[in-house]
Amino acid sequence: MSAPLRIGFIPLVDAAALIVAVDKGFTAAEGLDVTLIREVSWSNVRDKLNIGLFDAAHLLAPVAIASSLGIGHVKVPISAPFNLGVNGNAITVTPALHADLMAHLDGDRFDPMATALALARVVAKRRKKGAEPLTFGMTFPFSTHNYQLRFWMAAGGVDPDEDVRLVVLPPPYMVDSIKSGHVDGFCVGAPWNSIAVDLGIGYILHFVSDILVRAVEKVLALRQSWAEKNPDTVAALIRACSRAADFIEHNHAEAAHILSQPERIGVGADVVQRTLDGRLKIAPDGVLREHARYLLVGREGAGRPDPVQAAWLYAQMVRWGQTPLSPDALKTAMAVFRPDIYDHALGAPAAAEAAPIGAFAGPPFAADDVPGHLKAFKIGRWTA
Repeated sequence: MSAPLRIGFIPLVDAAALIVAVDKGFTAAEGLDVTLIREVSWSNVRDKLNIGLFDAAHLLAPVAIASSLGIGHVKVPISAPFNLGVNGNAITVTPALHADLMAHLDGDRFDPMATALALARVVAKRRKKGAEPLTFGMTFPFSTHNYQLRFWMAAGGVDPDEDVRLVVLPPPYMVDSIKSGHVDGFCVGAPWNSIAVDLGIGYILHFVSDILVRAVEKVLALRQSWAEKNPDTVAALIRACSRAADFIEHNHAEAAHILSQPERIGVGADVVQRTLDGRLKIAPDGVLREHARYLLVGREGAGRPDPVQAAWLYAQMVRWGQTPLSPDALKTAMAVFRPDIYDHALGAPAAAEAAPIGAFAGPPFAADDVPGHLKAFKIGRWTA
């Protein structure tokens, strides 16, 4: 056995590969002694990873980039050699906002452009009446949830900084926040959207796979300095997580049971299995919606890091005024995602180019033309 490893995670279904790797003994089979530590907030996970209280972490992909660039906090270079999840988020709204959006909808309710335009009409109506701005919860300023909400809203002409209010909430607190009337909607990962629907206090408006075909969500994050000193341990951890991801894809029921345990995610196994099946109840009356790409854990090459995804996330940081555009910073951001370490650990040849990000609005994203991407959008905080 190697030295004991402490790895932090947030109770979300996209921590599945990490949890199953430990609880099914895949890490032990690789000679690793891993203790998983459940946390509530992403700032806790980031800070404990940065100062060495955690050796590795289940982490928001943009946080790994922001930490490496020193944006919003101390600068600690991070390596992300394994994707724990691709896609998996959803936008949930209160029954009242859902009814308002549907009343103003012109088109398919699963078309994000149609709902974004409906949101713009609702926002305009509320402003005319002198009503308070709508409030949406997201999990962190440097989060896919923040960027996905903003991308969707802005496509319909809603300025997320001027027309609505975005607030940061830890994932486990989203449901209580919508229940108490503090927010009108939120973007979060599973299972918290489903919990809101099951309680009758939320409607799932969109899966993130409606907004972006392929969006890296969480990564296995390591301090770069630690990863460079412990390459064999890193490789063993990647192999264990990859084996777990494959197990999950073929054993949804057993994986859901493991994840449902109180010290892991702590919700019903049926809710977790619905997530893994990509078959979610989207309304309190029981309406189901299936989407094969709702959450990818392992399949379709989901585990392999893609630097183009890092470039897209960096571009959103620039678009929304979190950092200026810099070719060097873009290069640093892309270098956080380490397909080379992944390929070496698994003894695999370099994979073909990953599927495109596939955003529902704007031109196809090209990592070598971030300015072109930014110029395609009218709403943002970026200036050339």
